[in-house]
Amino acid sequence: MHPALSVIFFTVASGAGFGLFSLLYIADVFQLGGGFNREQLLIGGLMAMALIVFGLISSTFHLANPKNAWRAFSRFRTSWLSREGVFALAFMPLGLAYLASIWFDAPAILRIGTGLLAAVLAWITVFSTGMIYACLKTIRQWHTPLVPANYLALGYASGSLLLLLGAVVARLDTVPYIAMTALIISIAAVLKAIYYFWIGSPSASSTINTATGLTRAGVKLLDTGHTHGTFLTQEFGFKLARQKAGVLRVGVFVLGFGVPGVLLIFIFQQPDAMWAAALALIAMLLGASVERWLFFAEARHVVNLYHGAQRC
Repeated sequence: MHPALSVIFFTVASGAGFGLFSLLYIADVFQLGGGFNREQLLIGGLMAMALIVFGLISSTFHLANPKNAWRAFSRFRTSWLSREGVFALAFMPLGLAYLASIWFDAPAILRIGTGLLAAVLAWITVFSTGMIYACLKTIRQWHTPLVPANYLALGYASGSLLLLLGAVVARLDTVPYIAMTALIISIAAVLKAIYYFWIGSPSASSTINTATGLTRAGVKLLDTGHTHGTFLTQEFGFKLARQKAGVLRVGVFVLGFGVPGVLLIFIFQQPDAMWAAALALIAMLLGASVERWLFFAEARHVVNLYHGAQRC
């Protein structure tokens, strides 16, 4: 699939925003590292919501008619895209209510309740984003539970590094934040490695043989049946050299997991190293952006089998 920069920005920014908000709530409830004060919680929450809003707005830029984006909310019962939009909108008032309860020092039950509901909706929204792609049986690289799992893991990994940067700036005890971030990044790295191994497995791919049912001999399509490309061949026929994909995958692990992991060790030794926390966050966001570009670029619709491709 042709990677759309607006969608890449949307998935990376909104995932980081939802991840930050959820983890900020956990840090608030358990007072991790001594706990953020009221102003710091409010700033962190507003930053998370800003990332979400800007991400959601950017998701409309790749539409032919952005003014019709509202129609995406009308198929909640059958469409994961509609569910994502509804859950994202439902998150907003609850997120604001949680931040308001912090600012106005509301009763603990109200603060915990609204924060918990917002955190749950944040998780569901990111899961729904992943399911938009995972539900498509015609694209094997996407039709797997690993897709929503990777969306959640990378979103929360980005959010955890944002939260760690906030803890360094606020001069909190960074040990619990480093431990949480290291755990989430490790899970994200393992899930990404499993995903790349799975999509590279020849036995699990669709071929022209399986598409035609002629599995005992080699099959080559001589006539595509079309004199011109279709929307699917143009949108889901993105050409990406295997060597280039391999280099980019290495880049994902180096930027997204390796560099932040090394810098976490440095921050553990130097808790006030704000530059290290910022660099770890930048590396993660760059790695997540490359990962998301690859996620779209490596997608192959089965329709390509009928246009000369031997494997999808």
